[in-house]
Amino acid sequence: MDSLLSRLPRPADANVLVGFETSDDAAVYRLSDDSALVQTVDILTPVADDPFTYGRIAAANSLSDVYAMGGRPVSALSVLEYPASGDFQVLEEILRGGLSVMSEAGCSVVGGHSVADDQIKFGYAVTGLIHPRKIWKNVGAQPGDLLLLTEPLGSGVISTALKNGSAEEAWVSGATAIMATLNRRAAEVLCEVDQLAEEKSPVRAATDVTGFGLIGHAREMAAGGAVSLRIDHQKTDYLPGAIECARQKFFSGGLKNNRSYLQNSVRFAPSVPEEVQALLFDPQTSGGLLVALAPEFADRSVQSLRQSNVPARLIGEVLPRQSTLIEVI
Repeated sequence: MDSLLSRLPRPADANVLVGFETSDDAAVYRLSDDSALVQTVDILTPVADDPFTYGRIAAANSLSDVYAMGGRPVSALSVLEYPASGDFQVLEEILRGGLSVMSEAGCSVVGGHSVADDQIKFGYAVTGLIHPRKIWKNVGAQPGDLLLLTEPLGSGVISTALKNGSAEEAWVSGATAIMATLNRRAAEVLCEVDQLAEEKSPVRAATDVTGFGLIGHAREMAAGGAVSLRIDHQKTDYLPGAIECARQKFFSGGLKNNRSYLQNSVRFAPSVPEEVQALLFDPQTSGGLLVALAPEFADRSVQSLRQSNVPARLIGEVLPRQSTLIEVI
């Protein structure tokens, strides 16, 4: 996809502050000197057996890219593919679940579009607001910055185990709770820390961890910023049951594709277990934020996030560019 997009013409509009050229989480379009739109769209196939829960997760996932840019979501259009002969009570529960999370985010659902299709897919096109000079991009990390991750990893392998009838109820409930949790509070806390900074923003780069896994999104951050990243696997948090699912090789096609595509961009220390290596490639649904922070603000940011019940951890650091973009120790 990157090679295809690189061949397409770029918009010749000075108000496009973030387009598709940097593989960023969302686009940003300037309206005025102090206001800009953040725009994104995302859809999911079902990741939970309960339709209401599926709707909640799809909504949280769609909103995540706005938060990853430092924006505030304000409106959304639903995007739906559903069987023409499907159970419309189930569909109502999916929509109700999505609306419950959109309401929690203070984001108004103002319409949408649906297509008859045998494979269910659901999500939203979300529009948010942001100050043009306070955009978090996935590039900009500098050597010496510290890497912060706001949520544990492993929702992909647990979802795959569930589809195979091998996931424990506690594992599923833990993964479901994380996937349906908004990145709103994490973004708000980091914005508050940002406002306390007198001269420079503590957030140098940010992205959310979704379909490309931690390694994939870290690679985008490293490649775009001409730096390398070092991740400590022992400081990285994993969902209950994730290690067990990885040991039993409940690997989705997405995990296998991520590993195949990204393996030349990462070097693992011999001490990193195979199951942990797999989890770092694991596609996440509605995952947490990965943030490169100026080191003098890192401890304050982690403390503030944890006081707000965000399970943030410092998991690594930014290095000068090396031969390998990502090093896992």
